[in-house]
Amino acid sequence: MSALVLTGAGIRVEDVVAVARDGRKVEIAPAVMERLDRARKVLDRAAASGQSIYGLNTGLGANLGTSVSGDASAFQRQLLEGRSGAVGDALPQDIVRATMLARAAMFSAGGSGISSAVFVALIEALNAGVHPVMPSLGSIGDSDLVLMATLGRMLTGDGEADFQGRRMPAAKALAMARLAPVSLAPKDGLSLINASAVSAGSGALAVADAVSAFAQQQQASALIMEAIGANQTILDPRLQTARPAAGQQEAAKGLRDLLTREKAAAPTTLQDPLSIRCMPSIHGALLQAIDQARQAVEIELNAAADNPLVLGDDDMVLSTGNFHTASLSLAFETLGLAIAQCAAASAARFIQLTGSGRNGLPKYLSPVGGASAGFVPLQKTVSAILAAIRHKANPVMLDFLAVSEAVEDHATQTPLAVSKCAEMTVLWQRLIAFELMAAAQAVDLRDGLTLAPATAAIHAAVRALVLPLKEDRPLGIDAEAIYTALTSGSWLG
Repeated sequence: MSALVLTGAGIRVEDVVAVARDGRKVEIAPAVMERLDRARKVLDRAAASGQSIYGLNTGLGANLGTSVSGDASAFQRQLLEGRSGAVGDALPQDIVRATMLARAAMFSAGGSGISSAVFVALIEALNAGVHPVMPSLGSIGDSDLVLMATLGRMLTGDGEADFQGRRMPAAKALAMARLAPVSLAPKDGLSLINASAVSAGSGALAVADAVSAFAQQQQASALIMEAIGANQTILDPRLQTARPAAGQQEAAKGLRDLLTREKAAAPTTLQDPLSIRCMPSIHGALLQAIDQARQAVEIELNAAADNPLVLGDDDMVLSTGNFHTASLSLAFETLGLAIAQCAAASAARFIQLTGSGRNGLPKYLSPVGGASAGFVPLQKTVSAILAAIRHKANPVMLDFLAVSEAVEDHATQTPLAVSKCAEMTVLWQRLIAFELMAAAQAVDLRDGLTLAPATAAIHAAVRALVLPLKEDRPLGIDAEAIYTALTSGSWLG
């Protein structure tokens, strides 16, 4: 795999995934180093002129009016020490790596005034696999400064790091990786922490996971349509053109592609329940939400969002509010609602399929009938999962307090909006697993049913993991096997 070259623009969600999860190396374009050096000179000149520069010669937050003089490097270390207040479980390695890349990408855009040595040290640590131990709780979305303090401390040799699967003092991890702790120049400490890199990095991973889950949902939905004998005319492109809602045409086309065969399947009904008939609308809305979240993340990854911001071309240093991520938080709140909508339809289809016998299918999808429970007890599990998804769909971006003497009186809760959206995706994939399992059972119970090539492959993938239900058995184990395949990368593309 070739290295990802940071140029100051063009970083995409897929780049973050490759670095965070696949270990792709990162390199720096020469133009980036020139850009950083130019910004650094502007910052140094402004400081030498006596200009008050937030976080360089002033305190932070409510201490804005406090002038700072003396050892600039010691003050930057003090900033890191004083803001290392994150608590809770450590973030997973892929999110930490995504965070490190996100901050490096933002630095590449220019505007931070970061010292080139500190920037290079960040890239070297990422490539060497030296990661800060980053607790998960502490950011309210006005930059992720409390969480990011762990990254700054690690680069200076303080705090803890993960290296080669072991947790150890950061200084030891750096030494084992043949890296040296950095010294901080004026503003370097603030530059390292005053960014929404956790939100952007974890957001990129959440978008990628939602894209994968959406493809799996399309597969499950197509198999359900085959299994239940749905009226496939709902996918007619003329119907989608008549109401060109965002994403609807693309979602319908995806389902048509999965259901394509030489001879169209004959429907067993004129109109199906809304969870089936309205698939293009429901899935299309989700596609739109995924695209909006992607756009918001990629704007953040390629943005100069520091405060203060160094305008290299204008030889100025100005205070900003660019670190405020309202649009990013709103995008993930919207994505969460769209996932909940799609998950609710998935659960409804499962209950339709496993009920008293729709479109000629046996009651509870049991081949033996009588007192057999078949699939119907799983309706309770599906209902419980959907309740958890709906709970997480409630917005959090309005839940904040005024802090730091009310200087910071507005926030976005972006990290929480992103993390709950990621959790919803995992729960949604559990519903998809149930839907696939029930659809495969229904297919097996329909004598003489011929599947389209794509849905036949989906059915075969289910059957490679679980056997058809012949008599009552613990089906939770089967659902878990399919879910594991969906989330581990072993499921078909």
